[in-house]
Amino acid sequence: QVQLVESGGGSVQAGGSLRISCVTSGYTFSTYKMSWFRQGPGKEREGVAVIITGGAAIYEDSVKGRFTIARDNAKNTLYLQMNSLKPEDTAMYYCAADPSVSGWSRLLQSSYKYWGQGTQVTVSS
Repeated sequence: QVQLVESGGGSVQAGGSLRISCVTSGYTFSTYKMSWFRQGPGKEREGVAVIITGGAAIYEDSVKGRFTIARDNAKNTLYLQMNSLKPEDTAMYYCAADPSVSGWSRLLQSSYKYWGQGTQVTVSS
């Protein structure tokens, strides 16, 4: 049974930092592409960052230079380090996993089979 459990969300002031985590189980973590998506109030869910098995990563333009995605294959855990946070980063953040790396750089929701329940990040101005 595949499980993805996010944690580490919270409230922070603009300019602050947070690191969110996604602990996984039930599959071979090291072989899957892993991503973070987010859905802000009144917005559609969007891709934030993706990382594949070799460590290559892609970021959505608005978070480049501020967010870093990382994976620890020994701990079956995905991370998102978020620095210089802005109010527009306020959203529910979800981790997602899929065994296929086809089209991995496109950050499409439809290409992910497994999802977590999300962790809320709120940035105040």
